[in-house]
Amino acid sequence: MCGQPGAALRRNATNPVLRGPRQGAETLCRRDRVSRAGTGALTMARMDIFKVFTLEAAHRLPNVPPGHKCARLHGHSFRVELHVSGEPGAETGWIMDFGDIKAAFQPIYDRLDHHYLNDIEGLENPTSERLAIWIWDQLKPALPQLSEIVVHETCTSGCRYRG
Repeated sequence: MCGQPGAALRRNATNPVLRGPRQGAETLCRRDRVSRAGTGALTMARMDIFKVFTLEAAHRLPNVPPGHKCARLHGHSFRVELHVSGEPGAETGWIMDFGDIKAAFQPIYDRLDHHYLNDIEGLENPTSERLAIWIWDQLKPALPQLSEIVVHETCTSGCRYRG
């Protein structure tokens, strides 16, 4: 959406309120937080971007009390958010290409999606917490700017891990 009409924002020195695009005006993507230094030069703030993935997987929790519903085989439509921190590049205006996040996560996604998590080494007790740590450990070498992983097990329950 960035760079397309309606997706960009503008501001000026006298009016810091973001407004819609104006023909011929400098436009900034919504994900770029820009401030003006005393010299009038644009400075970029450190920020996060994120990409969300959905995967389907089955599991059971072997270490819960007898009779607990999670001890039985069941599945989830997991939602995984991968957050990356940094400063937008002066040339690109972004922290990194969302496609690079997807490419880094793809091998991990392929190991998890439509699989029985308990059969994956390191996920023998696949709680949301352990899944978040496992994803972090697998992904961090390929994505050094990784700053946070959020695993949503259901619409109302999940885990946030910051390494």
